[in-house]
Amino acid sequence: MKGKIVLLVIIILILGGVGLVLYRSVSGARSKMTLDTVTVTRRTLNATVIATGSVKAIVGAEVKVGSRISGVVKRLPVNIGSVVQKGQLIAELDDRETLSQVDQARANLAAARTRLGELKAGYSAQVVQSATDVERAKSSLAVTRARLKQAHTTVGTVPLEVTAQIQQAQYALEQAEATQTNSKASYDRQQHLFAQGFIAQQEVDNARTQYEVAASQVRHAQAVLDSANANTSQTQIKQQDVAQAEEAVRQADSALHMAQANTAQVRVKEQAIQTARAQVTQAEAALRYAETQHSYTRIVSPIDGVIASVSTQEGETIAAGLTAPTFVTIIDLSRLQVDALVDETDIGRVKVGQGATFTVDAFPDEEFAGTVTAIYPKAIIDQNVVDYDVVVAIANPRGLLRPDMTANVTINVATKSNVLSVPNKTVRRENGAKIVFVVQGNALARRLVKTGWKDSDYTEILSGLKEGDRVIVGDIPGSASRQSAISQPNLPPGAAGR
Repeated sequence: MKGKIVLLVIIILILGGVGLVLYRSVSGARSKMTLDTVTVTRRTLNATVIATGSVKAIVGAEVKVGSRISGVVKRLPVNIGSVVQKGQLIAELDDRETLSQVDQARANLAAARTRLGELKAGYSAQVVQSATDVERAKSSLAVTRARLKQAHTTVGTVPLEVTAQIQQAQYALEQAEATQTNSKASYDRQQHLFAQGFIAQQEVDNARTQYEVAASQVRHAQAVLDSANANTSQTQIKQQDVAQAEEAVRQADSALHMAQANTAQVRVKEQAIQTARAQVTQAEAALRYAETQHSYTRIVSPIDGVIASVSTQEGETIAAGLTAPTFVTIIDLSRLQVDALVDETDIGRVKVGQGATFTVDAFPDEEFAGTVTAIYPKAIIDQNVVDYDVVVAIANPRGLLRPDMTANVTINVATKSNVLSVPNKTVRRENGAKIVFVVQGNALARRLVKTGWKDSDYTEILSGLKEGDRVIVGDIPGSASRQSAISQPNLPPGAAGR
């Protein structure tokens, strides 16, 4: 009985050993059959720089809108997320006070224009008439003087002493009359200016006094002349004509001074018109200012964009200060950029104009494109890590991107076309050398290779392989995975084609 038991145990052990050998053989065969291979081909490699950054609004794409004046919010037709166009109404303030200011400014302007029109009415005709009167007075004075000269030539001869006396008296009278004429013109002019409110009463009184003194002197000179004429022993038939001519001269001279005084009044009126024009200009400026203040009650969007924040509501009072209070923020989502932080070891390879791609956590399956447009010269140092801000211009046609999204950026710093390459996983390092395993028939062979460029997926092969070679990807089971192995015979059929 014991012998049977022992024999049974031996059989079981033998069967277990055979099973273990079979299991290892099958397991090894299965391992060999799972080898993956790829073909050595030519492709384009991109040298890249990896960086992390965030989506930002470019300068001018985010606008904070406030009010230029204080007032109560009467209407607020937008809310967070509203899409607005440039010039669209986003808030309206109570405009009753500004409207009253506009009405007052318009009334002031109308009054100023009315006064200017009154001053200008008849001004042109007065200028022409004044000039005509002066010319007529000059012409009349010239004619009367000519008549007086002719009258003197017809006066009979008188003694020299009497003639001298008469001449002196005549000269004194003429001087006195001229003074009287000037004083009269001055007195008339002062009265006119006083009536217009340009001078004081004292100046009018002074002019009148001068005029009365001049008139007294004329009377005295006339008396002297009359006395001299009375003393002459000879009568002149034409003496009356001389006196009439002299009177005509005096009247013509007085008329000339009066016409010239009226010309001075024209100049005064010109100054009044200029003052009225200035008042009209001031009133127009005041109206424009009032209208501008009224326009501030309607607050419109300065850009196309999306309302990002609203910090007020209808019925609230906004107080304008030195800086306009912001109550609406608008962002133009079509004007975004990515600020990528590039390590100092890579910044030397980054240049303006290079292409870039990036992803954001919100849309991990989406890849967005951009272009490097600027590199900030000043570094950003955080915990002894030196980075540089690289600006990547992007497009956002579908509106998926939002400011402050985290971006994983890949910058294509260089491109090399038509290079022999293999996947990075096929290249192994042994004792400082780079090798790959090549399928040769049903065996594997180790190849020493020289590599060049390397991107995230592929490595350039400079020597050791040729186009069309099949190389092993990943780990190699069995002796071929040991550094001492040179080849692995008995490669399972079909492995070279995977």
